[in-house]
Amino acid sequence: MYKNPVPTVDIIIEKDDRIVLITRKNEPFKGKLALPGGFVNEGELIEKRAIIEAKEETSLDIELKEILGVYSIPDRDPRGHLMATVFIAEPKAGIVKGGDDAASAAWFKIDDKILNELSFDHRKIVTDYLKWKKGKGTYWSTK
Repeated sequence: MYKNPVPTVDIIIEKDDRIVLITRKNEPFKGKLALPGGFVNEGELIEKRAIIEAKEETSLDIELKEILGVYSIPDRDPRGHLMATVFIAEPKAGIVKGGDDAASAAWFKIDDKILNELSFDHRKIVTDYLKWKKGKGTYWSTK
């Protein structure tokens, strides 16, 4: 039996100079800030899962715009080797409200305080997103 990384998605939903962050309802990092996201199911398109996770955790309908990158460092998540494709999206409809695995969801302006409060490797992901906003490009775990 092969031991492969588990595919996941994370979504940066952007509007002006703010992004949506959730407060995690469950461990790991219960009560901490994170990007919305989740596990990709077998037989499912990764982009479809991103749209579903955004709706479930933030109540927003979104449109995917770009792929920021792929993050696959084996210890990025304490539950095991999870490999995330990170999408950049914009809201199309809805009002931000936490649901499913998110205790809450809200718009945040990114600053050092917020960056320091992010769980998992989401500080790196959001830092890469800020670089992307200045010049585009794609990013990954070790870059």
